[in-house]
Amino acid sequence: MAREVGQLKDHIRDIPDFPRAGVTFKDITPLLGNAAALAECVNALADHFADMGVDKVFGVEARGFIIAAPIATRLGAGFVPLRKPGKLPWKVEAEEYILEYGTDLLEVHSDAVDEGERVLIIDDVLATGGTAAAAATLADRLGATTVGFGCVIELAFLGGRGKLAGLEVVSLLEYE
Repeated sequence: MAREVGQLKDHIRDIPDFPRAGVTFKDITPLLGNAAALAECVNALADHFADMGVDKVFGVEARGFIIAAPIATRLGAGFVPLRKPGKLPWKVEAEEYILEYGTDLLEVHSDAVDEGERVLIIDDVLATGGTAAAAATLADRLGATTVGFGCVIELAFLGGRGKLAGLEVVSLLEYE
């Protein structure tokens, strides 16, 4: 279930027909540009997962980085970037996933986590759940345990939460 936080929806801009016709992109750039709104997002997500013993925070490229890094700092955890193909300079593990408008690939350094570490996944949006599920698969493949997933926006009508069975899922804003 989404946790409505303050006036965050006032800082979300709809971009029709992006990245393709029929898709309405939820742009968090205005939220990121507002110090109070950004702090509200970071604090709400960090507070929710504060007692879960998080060792590493996976941030999904690219807007997920912006939210995940300060959450990692607040939790006393390391930050791990999950990137698009070809962006990481070391040995990688990769996972392909399906988006609401195509397919993509996530990569993580093969030495990003240690066996048994507890991972929190952070992204800007939960849509179909493909990206989040791919991130959890990568954490598992590296020997870590995914303890939860947090995001700013959940597009509930796309059913992505269903791909994250068994995970604590927190979204700050929900669109039906």
